[in-house]
Amino acid sequence: MSAPSPSYLETPQGRRLAYHATEGQGPMVVFLGGLKSDMDGSKALHLEAWAQQTGRAFLRFDYSGHGQSSGVFAEGCIGEWSEDAAEMLAARTEGPLVLVGSSMGGWISLRMARALPERVVGLVTVAAAPDFTEDEWWEGMSEAEKAQMDRDGFIARPSDYEDSDYIITRKFIEDGRQNLVLRDPLPLPMVTRFLHGTGDETVPTRLALRLLDHAQGPDMRLTLVDGADHRFSDDRCLALIAATVEDVLAQAAAA
Repeated sequence: MSAPSPSYLETPQGRRLAYHATEGQGPMVVFLGGLKSDMDGSKALHLEAWAQQTGRAFLRFDYSGHGQSSGVFAEGCIGEWSEDAAEMLAARTEGPLVLVGSSMGGWISLRMARALPERVVGLVTVAAAPDFTEDEWWEGMSEAEKAQMDRDGFIARPSDYEDSDYIITRKFIEDGRQNLVLRDPLPLPMVTRFLHGTGDETVPTRLALRLLDHAQGPDMRLTLVDGADHRFSDDRCLALIAATVEDVLAQAAAA
């Protein structure tokens, strides 16, 4: 049986974003994927199946340059993908929301939660990577790599997850500096849960602790899963994500 074709949103910025929406009870759960990931990943599909089984409204989508959306990945940046998320939330959701952000999607979901505190009643991040362009990539570059970035406008880095290299552009780094969330106050008045694996070699556990320490909110918790890697996609991790979303929904309803 072939997978259903996505719907598309044409944004004011001229991007064509692919998405799948599941009708159901609110608050709607929205999944925001990671860097070079797409809406057909295991976490997104697991949450969609959970939503369909429980009658919950759910949305998954591809940023520009990702999956089935328009655009070229190497030309994108955090600011543009945040715009994509904001346009999708404005056009294809209504009422209260629970955001689930994975890796880079954790960074973007934090930006959306800060921008829409009146709508976002719950936030779940999975191996969140806020400010990674600056704190992990730029700070981790050698002087030779920084010189190459200045000269050529990009460098290539090996990827842990695919055969081709990551192309890291100067635009990506400079734009990231305009969208950092760990330098200024980060109020999270909604029910907030951070999930992270101790075996994550892509986004170190210290970043999860830094995020917990930096953010400000009345109901924030960090759960560390022993040995879980950055994918956070084995059966126990997928079950934990769904259970955490259920907990956030229950706590938000009680509040």
